[in-house]
Amino acid sequence: MSLKDTPQYYHMVLQRIPPKSTPVFEEEGMQERVWGRRWGVHNDVGRLRAVLVHRPGAEMEVMSEDKYDPTIEALIDDREQWYFRSDQAPDIKKMQEEHDGMTAAMRDHGVEVVYVDCSPRNPNAMFTRDTAMAVKGGVVIGRLGPVGEDHGTGRRGEEAYVARKIAEIGMPILRTIHGEGLMEGGSFCFLDEHHAAVGTGFRQNPAGVDQLRNVLEHQDVELIEVPLVGHSLHIDGAIVMVDYQRALVNVTRLPFWFLDLLRSLDIEPIDVDPRDNALNCIALAPGKLLMPDSARWTGDKLDRLGFECIQVPYDECHKHGGSIHCSTMPLVRDR
Repeated sequence: MSLKDTPQYYHMVLQRIPPKSTPVFEEEGMQERVWGRRWGVHNDVGRLRAVLVHRPGAEMEVMSEDKYDPTIEALIDDREQWYFRSDQAPDIKKMQEEHDGMTAAMRDHGVEVVYVDCSPRNPNAMFTRDTAMAVKGGVVIGRLGPVGEDHGTGRRGEEAYVARKIAEIGMPILRTIHGEGLMEGGSFCFLDEHHAAVGTGFRQNPAGVDQLRNVLEHQDVELIEVPLVGHSLHIDGAIVMVDYQRALVNVTRLPFWFLDLLRSLDIEPIDVDPRDNALNCIALAPGKLLMPDSARWTGDKLDRLGFECIQVPYDECHKHGGSIHCSTMPLVRDR
């Protein structure tokens, strides 16, 4: 009998081509070999190379003036689950001009801008930050909280559009939050390469946090849970990293132990000026920030501290309940 006809043949061949678990999935050479380029982020301030955005469009047309509620001074639809902080319908043309100005500023600094489309029933789709979380080597697709009464509205469903775009550009999807898990990317941030924070509350639940932690623990990243106050949506209303070891913070929204933790990690907290919306900014590189021009007081403060602040108009977009940080989902940063 020939050796290849014996049961042992298969095993004898395979022992000569053993599998190897290293280099790890996230190693740059492996990323380029398997996925075509290095993907993901190791921190929140390394030079931004690629970002996911959605340009506001026809989906905003559902926001009409007959939905104005004077008790909260905003347009709101409880069934469709959206709001707009004005008594007037959104000026979509102005929002597009502001969004285009934001993306132009990013392109001017070498950032690849990737656009994702959405359903006409997802009027909050411009806030791509919430749909996913870029980590080392890939992305975790989130699971958004608002569903809408007929399961066709609210924010639920944006995840699918983003997942398809992520797959289209070739970026690895490391996990999709599932089951009863809720997790929105605006409530996740890296503090440094080995520590990350997640804001817990009614938009991020224990099932979602556990699934995110499972991904990060395989990347030697500790996930720190930070309880949010009241009905706060996301941790990016309390902290945004703006440089290696420097964070812009709103101390009224953070517990004292977390501020102490930042200092134990040699991260300097910089208080945001309470007169503006400066937390809603994004680091284009360490110490180089893109922020709304309405944040003039904090912008001046950061200038004095040696930061480079690039400020663009974003007031009409901000009426929708978010600003520049909310409107950008980083895909690739330098380490």
